[in-house]
Order: sequence, then structure tokens, then C-alpha cells
Amino acid sequence: MKLSGSVAVVTGGAKRLGRAVVLALTERGARVLVHYGKSADAAAETVAEARRRGGEAASFQADLTDEAAVHQVIPAARNRFALVDILINSASIFERGSFTDTTSAGWDRHFLINLKVPWLLSQDFAAQVEAGRTGKIINLGDWRGLRPGTDHFAYTMTKVGLHGLTQAMALALAPNIQVNYLALGAMLEPEGGGVDMRRIIARVPAGRLGGEEAVVSAMLFLLTEDFVTGETLVVDGGRSLV
Repeated sequence: MKLSGSVAVVTGGAKRLGRAVVLALTERGARVLVHYGKSADAAAETVAEARRRGGEAASFQADLTDEAAVHQVIPAARNRFALVDILINSASIFERGSFTDTTSAGWDRHFLINLKVPWLLSQDFAAQVEAGRTGKIINLGDWRGLRPGTDHFAYTMTKVGLHGLTQAMALALAPNIQVNYLALGAMLEPEGGGVDMRRIIARVPAGRLGGEEAVVSAMLFLLTEDFVTGETLVVDGGRSLV
């Protein structure tokens, strides 16, 4: 797929990795709808930065816990730009909780935001990809989805589910729409600090955080290569091997 002239939706696109994805797409000529939930100021700054760099972007607020609002995201991009070519499911929550202390409410919250919403958005996206056109869906996942453990239990289970959803959708939406999964490791320091990064990095064979560039490079490969679908590209510095 040629990115220049395409239309993309990036959920959770206001901050951090989502923001990096937005800027990478607009720099390559894509028109991007930046979805955000509560980060209005960050979304406005991301859109402004994209425009300063010569790109085209707009922001759109939607509460992903409201199914009606979820169904407004793809139409908003179509109304602002045109038919949507790319969906990046980036929005996610990441809350602590083991097998024993994860609550029912926490479980439901994770499965709604991290798994149900990508499925709903993908349905809306696929429905507007006309015959003869191509589309791309990339689900931002986690290496934990391939090797689940007991930490961040509800979050991990959603990433296991998202991995399976990716494969199922790749079959269901072939041949016009390619669906792939990015299994990410430690890319950025957590917001707010309070985490011993030396301990985390010590578990990464590459010996460092991945950074925004690693995510962007992997994403651009999956967007521009049309013969890859249903695949998982692991970008974790070898963490899942340990």
C-alpha cells in the first residue's frame, strides 16, 4: 500500500507510541484521524505538530467504554477525509493485577478496551472498504500475548485474545484487508515513573528500551508490504526468549 494519500485512524493517537505512529504516517503523506479519550490537550498538540511538519491530521474524541461512541470513530474519519485505508488499534489500558487479586470489574474493563473495541472498530472499518480496494489493520499487542505469565493478568489475557483475533480476522477479511499484530516489549519508560528501569532492562537481551523508532519501523513494514497477513512481528529486544 502507498501511504501517500491514504487515510488512517489511530486510536490512542494523542500520546507516546500512538503519537509517534501518527507523525510517521502524516510525514509520509497519510491523512490521519487522531482518536483520543481524555487527552484533549495532547491530541491537539499532536495534530498541531503533524501540521507543522507539513502533514494533515485531525483529532476526534470518543469514550471507548461507550459502544455508541466507538461506532462514531470510523465515520468521523470518513466525514473528515475519505474512505479509511488503515486502522491502527493502539489504545489500551495496562493495570496491575495477579490471577488472585484481579477483580471482575478490572477484567471487564480490560476486555472492553483492549479486545472488544478493536474488534468493533475492525468491523466498522472492513464494512467501508469497497470492492477492489485494499485495507490494513495493525493491532498493537504485547509479547505477553505470546508467552502469558501471571503479572498484569487481565491485560495479558486481552493481548492473548488480540493475537488470536488478529489471525481470525486475517482469514475473515482476506484477500483485500491484511491484519497483523505487533508484539511489543519494553519500548518507553512508564508515565509517572516509580518503576526500576534497570531491573526491566536487565531482562531484555538487547540491553535497552526499544523506543518509538522500533515501533514505527515495524509498523511501516507491515503497512507497505501487501503479502503479509495474520502474522506477528515481535519487537521486544529478545524479551520473549528469556
